[in-house]
Amino acid sequence: MRLESSRRRLLASAITAITLLLIIGIRLVGRAESKASHNGTLHNGTSARADDTTQEKIARAMSAGPDNISKSARIIDKDEQGKKVILREGSNGFTCTPGNPNVIGDPPMCADAASMQWASDFSAHKPKPTNTVPGITYMLAGATQRSDSDPYDKTSPPITVGPHWMIMWPFDAKATGLPITHRDTGAYIMWDGSPYAHVHVMGQP
Repeated sequence: MRLESSRRRLLASAITAITLLLIIGIRLVGRAESKASHNGTLHNGTSARADDTTQEKIARAMSAGPDNISKSARIIDKDEQGKKVILREGSNGFTCTPGNPNVIGDPPMCADAASMQWASDFSAHKPKPTNTVPGITYMLAGATQRSDSDPYDKTSPPITVGPHWMIMWPFDAKATGLPITHRDTGAYIMWDGSPYAHVHVMGQP
C-alpha cells in the first residue's frame, strides 16, 4: 500500500511539474509575440506596418518631378503581376511612378498624359507613339539606360544619366541641329532616326 501511495504521489508531482513548465512556456511565447507586435514586427519577421513600403514608393516617385508638379500628381505603381496600382490620386494631370532601382531603364518619373501614352506605346512595341501632342517627362532623380541610339537595347552596359527632363515628340536631329550623343549638359536627341526619338534636356527645368 505504501509503495502504491508513493507511486501516486510521484506521478502527481510529475504531472504538476510538467503543467507548470507548459504554463511558463506559453507565457514566455505570449510575451515574445506581444513584444514583436509592439515593435511592428510579426513572429515571421515581416513588417506589421504595411504602409512603410508605399510611403517609400511615393517619396521616390515624387523625387522625379518639380515640387509644384509632384505634390499634386497621381502616383501609380505595378503589382507583381504587372497590373496598375494607384498609390495616391492626383489633380493636375501628371502621373509619377517610383520605378525600380534594381532595373536598368526603370527610373522614377513624372509625366503628363501625352507622355504616358508615349510610354505605353513604347512598352507595347507599337510601330510609333500615338500621342497627338508633345509630352513632358521629368526624371529629376536621374536614370539608367542602355543606349542613346537603340530604343530596345537590352545588352549594352548601363549608362548613368543625371537629372533631366524630356520632350516626347519625334524631333529630327538634322532639322533641329541638336546632337545625337549623350552629354552631361545641354540638350540632345535620344534614339534619333527611330519613331521614338525625343529630346533630352539635362539638368533642372
